[in-house]
Amino acid sequence: MSSGVDSSVAAALYSKEYKNCTAIFMENWSQSDTSRCLEQDWKDAQAVAQQLDLPIEKTNFQKEYWIDVFEPMLGEYNKGITPNPDINCNRYVKFGKLYEYVSEKYKGQNWWLVTGHYSRILQRQDTGEHHLMRPYYKRKDQSYYLSQIDPSVMKRILLPIGHFTKPEVREMAEQLQLEVASKPDSQGLCFISQGEGKFNSFLKNFLNESPGNYITEDGKIWGKHEGLWSATIGQRCRLEMPQGDPNYKGTWFVGAKNFETNDITIVRGTDNPKLFKQIVYVKDFYPLDPNYDLVSNVPNLSVQYRSLQKAEKLDSIVKTDEGGLIFQLGEKRRAIAPGQYLAVYDGDRCIGSGVIEASE
Repeated sequence: MSSGVDSSVAAALYSKEYKNCTAIFMENWSQSDTSRCLEQDWKDAQAVAQQLDLPIEKTNFQKEYWIDVFEPMLGEYNKGITPNPDINCNRYVKFGKLYEYVSEKYKGQNWWLVTGHYSRILQRQDTGEHHLMRPYYKRKDQSYYLSQIDPSVMKRILLPIGHFTKPEVREMAEQLQLEVASKPDSQGLCFISQGEGKFNSFLKNFLNESPGNYITEDGKIWGKHEGLWSATIGQRCRLEMPQGDPNYKGTWFVGAKNFETNDITIVRGTDNPKLFKQIVYVKDFYPLDPNYDLVSNVPNLSVQYRSLQKAEKLDSIVKTDEGGLIFQLGEKRRAIAPGQYLAVYDGDRCIGSGVIEASE
């Protein structure tokens, strides 16, 4: 139970049906000025558990979160690329360390771990295999964030919220008069104040100083950046460009990062051709089904390079000698950022994901 409405409703559904349920709240960040929300979240989770007459415990996975999620995230930012820590949190902490903790605690018993994710895990009747599926409510689809979990854990994971819409979940919370029925959804790393400027200010406490120049394609310098990590491909540039000059009038976006010169090149217009790529290089692809042949199933496949985007059809997949994969999209697509994950789908079924190295 994270204290959000989704996990609270999931807890209500199962605690009503089964009387031997126990709630678990994870504390994955040390208490400081950046983590005040955790204290309130713990209070909210306790309040809901009390309403449901549900015993609740707090577990501490700060060490695992730091080693497996936060430090790798900082390493990627220091390289100038844009990581996705939420995917690693699910893989190594929520469905990693927490799963191990519950497995050991209830060793020798039948148990299941229920979460409030908007996804589904379904079992094939003919083979007994468990597949990660998109939810019914595509507007809240979280299968992208689960695309790297260990497939062996699926047999003990229950995702009831994936069978409902968000309005239905809110309505159930209101009918049950849960304390968190109107609580806003959390976004990103919950212990960091949201907003681009606030997030960058937080990161500066941990990252190496590496300022460089914002430049246009003609080589002209327009300002300084705090580091390649401070901008993402496709992001709107915050520089004030001379709107009286027809050569520079308009809205500008991050088009490219030069890792040799430490420059960030900006381009004009949200539909600038330099922002659109069609070939994506992926490393460390993690299959949820090791026996699934991606190459031979290309006509059935689609991909996502960020959450909640429209699924993109493929023209081809090529395996490299180094073990990587080269995906050719059916059309050029905007703002494919190195460091993010490319998730692969066969219909509603998630096949796995890998890290984007580059695109062209």
